[in-house]
Amino acid sequence: MTEPDSTAAELAALRAQANEGNQDALDQLVELAGSRNDLDELRSLADAGSTDAIDILVELAGERGDRVELQRLATAGSQDAADILVEIDS
Repeated sequence: MTEPDSTAAELAALRAQANEGNQDALDQLVELAGSRNDLDELRSLADAGSTDAIDILVELAGERGDRVELQRLATAGSQDAADILVEIDS
């Protein structure tokens, strides 16, 4: 179930498991969202406390030069996002 083309039902099942505290399911969701560049899913996972999702969001935003996303992440406490913003500004 770790393929990027997972069905909606498989994703829903993973979300339900992750919501119940299943760390493996959460890890799979983060991996799938990252492989699909699914920013909405990554934001949702990050908002729920996934540091891995935050790391991927920072990486993707940095690659795109997305100052708005980096600022949002930095404001939420990501030092990595703040560091990338400093690099962009220098």
